[in-house]
Amino acid sequence: MEQFVEDSSLEDWKVIGSGGFGQIYKARHHQWCSDVAIKLLLQEEGNEKSLLHEIKMMSQATSPHVMAIRGVFKGRTPSGRSIQLGVVMELMERGSLASLQEALRGTLPWPLVFRLAHQVALGINFLHSLPRPVLHQDLKPQNVLLDNALNAKLTDFGLSRISSSITQVSKDDESLGGTINYMPPEAFESTSYKPTRAFDIYSYGILLWSSVTGKQPYENANPYIVMLRIPQGDRPLLADIKGDAAGLTELTELMKRCWDHKPEQRPRALECTTETEQLFKMHKHELNDAVHEVLKKLEVMPAGYDEDNSSVIGIKPSPHLTLDPLRLYYDGEQGLRHHLIKYSCELTLDMNTVNRYLKLSDHRTEETTSCPVV
Repeated sequence: MEQFVEDSSLEDWKVIGSGGFGQIYKARHHQWCSDVAIKLLLQEEGNEKSLLHEIKMMSQATSPHVMAIRGVFKGRTPSGRSIQLGVVMELMERGSLASLQEALRGTLPWPLVFRLAHQVALGINFLHSLPRPVLHQDLKPQNVLLDNALNAKLTDFGLSRISSSITQVSKDDESLGGTINYMPPEAFESTSYKPTRAFDIYSYGILLWSSVTGKQPYENANPYIVMLRIPQGDRPLLADIKGDAAGLTELTELMKRCWDHKPEQRPRALECTTETEQLFKMHKHELNDAVHEVLKKLEVMPAGYDEDNSSVIGIKPSPHLTLDPLRLYYDGEQGLRHHLIKYSCELTLDMNTVNRYLKLSDHRTEETTSCPVV
């Protein structure tokens, strides 16, 4: 049984993020003489059973590329009045792959891209190879954490399931698990869908695309359109993959096999691991310089660096100029109305502002803020 960590053992609390369960804190464990991360359960969601399930899943993890828990928190935060449960984990000082991509505003140096591809594959293969295989079901850059040397570890097992005992008893999104942009087509095609290892492999393929482009798939796309288009064969744009690094062609081919429409055609995690190991070897001699380059860039960035996460009112056109089947372009009011209805993508929308912009006449009263099936 994992040891319980009480609030009396922790000091210097600081909010560092939030997850599907609740806020994530950094704190100092004065007996261990080290900083730790505490992932708390949202009180109002009543997910104590889910959190304890996550703890059980993570307690199996002993791979260097899967986050292991150091204890179970039970106590109060400095600002809290009620007892809360949480997971105590090692602190990954460099945040997530997503935050690193955001900070660098683009792609990592190629040696890091290939190492990351290999380390994530190692983590997936470990989970899939456990005596009772664990499905992650939420692989994405936000759930790939980085240490001080930018090594990758998988985290967030809140949506993990024991492969041998999966049951689908509800139609809601939470029971299905995952993040829509990283979910395979079969997940949207049947209410009785039961995830398999191929679910994670598909997500890994999309994550590879994000790693080699520095972008997020279907960024700003309406999730309902994504759910419709992925089963019809839409995938992130291959044209967004730039460069001529050694092994990039082979990595792209692996990525395409991973996101194959047919689950049975996707490679196993072991195959992904062995292939990415060979590709990473091509760049291993340049790894130290690449790590140093990134860390040096991070050091000179302004304190509190962050993308503009403020709320956007109205319409914010995308900076991307390349047309994607899931993206929107328009010219004039008629074009805006047509493509907004058809795609509802590549925009940050406030529907009241959109409706005012379109200046809909009084007799056109049938309005919808949901995405129609086209």
